[in-house]
Amino acid sequence: MLEALVLAREAMATGDVPVGALVISPTGEIVGRGKNLREIDNDPTAHAEIVALREASESQENWRLDDHVLVVTLEPCAMCAGAIAQSRIKTVLFGAWDDKAGAVGSVWDILRDPRSPHKVEVIAGIKAEECVALLAEFFKGIR
Repeated sequence: MLEALVLAREAMATGDVPVGALVISPTGEIVGRGKNLREIDNDPTAHAEIVALREASESQENWRLDDHVLVVTLEPCAMCAGAIAQSRIKTVLFGAWDDKAGAVGSVWDILRDPRSPHKVEVIAGIKAEECVALLAEFFKGIR
């Protein structure tokens, strides 16, 4: 999570919401890194999780990321939760809850919906205080 926080700070430095993500292989290697790039790329899909999943799929030469772990500083949204499920990620670890748009336990629970064909383990609250503080710092400057 510490490395995801570094990526989140990099996103904040470019004016984007500070979210960072990593994909970790079954052997413990980081195979994908992502930070929000929506502002820089003018791309509404350039969330940290999507960027990290794309890099991981490319580095693994496979879109199926079975047995991989996604670490992200903020609870994934519905778009990202769908991409996580489609990529076959095994486990998601996240820091801060997103009470407005979270889709893995707060507003929705897409990844653990019993109708979902892909089951994903979700572990919340990893370094939550640091993740929340970074988001609060970013939004304090905007509001």
